[in-house]
Amino acid sequence: MKTLTHRTRGSRRDTNLALAGAATTAVATATWVAHRARSAERQYPPQGAVATVDGVRVHYLDRGRGTPVLLLHGNVVHAGDFAFSGLIDRLAEHHRVIACDRPGFGHSTRPRDRLWTAGAQADLVHQLCVQLGIKRPIVLGHSWATLVALELALRADLAVERLVLVSGYYFPTARVDVVLAAPPAVPVIGDVMRYTVSAVMARLLLNRTIKAMFAPQPVPRDFVPALARELLVRPAQIRANAEDAAFMIPAAAALRKRYRELQIPIAIFAGAADTIADPDTHARELHRELTNSELYVVPGTGHMVHHAVPEQIAAAVTSRQIQSTPHPMTAPMTV
Repeated sequence: MKTLTHRTRGSRRDTNLALAGAATTAVATATWVAHRARSAERQYPPQGAVATVDGVRVHYLDRGRGTPVLLLHGNVVHAGDFAFSGLIDRLAEHHRVIACDRPGFGHSTRPRDRLWTAGAQADLVHQLCVQLGIKRPIVLGHSWATLVALELALRADLAVERLVLVSGYYFPTARVDVVLAAPPAVPVIGDVMRYTVSAVMARLLLNRTIKAMFAPQPVPRDFVPALARELLVRPAQIRANAEDAAFMIPAAAALRKRYRELQIPIAIFAGAADTIADPDTHARELHRELTNSELYVVPGTGHMVHHAVPEQIAAAVTSRQIQSTPHPMTAPMTV
């Protein structure tokens, strides 16, 4: 009996020590992650202007003059992605270009007073347009942000002039990656994860994630440093990615019922080798539904089409004739 009691006490003592060690490690990791996030925000301050819109701090780049063009970035990155691709400079030659960090990305905040669905993000962008005096914009959305772009295009009061959709997700499908990405969005548990396990995993997987986004083409040299690696793996941005993942399928399911309402000119771009948003399931299917759309599927290109063919996407924004040979690394586009 005494031997059993001693073993039980020893087992409890070992368990308590293990729990204490895990708690200490978690606190140390969370402290380190918070410090890295604050340091990154100081080291990489906003490069554009900052507006307060409905209680949300919105960071945006504002370049050029002319017909306004809104650029909405996808997940993982921020508005600097469009600057690195060269798209902002090309468009700013003839347009006023506004590229904003979506809520929780870059230097924009993501308060918890609402669910940041595609519709809620469209509300925010719309209000930003009102503040900046933007009317009848051309809207370009990449990846997840195509859902926001579509929401904006369906709003008569904004009067979107033209829509350019790049590597979008338009129809609800089963996605294992969504299930895996969503847990950091869960209140309380997700908060702990974002400062511990998810923060560590984000750093370990960032290069692999970005490689998958660009594949089969290589990741451009200096892409990650240009976007500031530590900004991309902060707890705030991990939460934004996770929440967007959770809202993606419901957003596509709701929007698909309204696609036929879109009467404006629409250009749809997709990478033929995109493994994140399959071009057959999404781009080609959307093109079949929208008689007023043009479809460009770029051979040898993955999810980051705007890096492979920025000239052709800029031409689609301005309604110019699109070259049949988009890039020296690819074959002609198929329409």
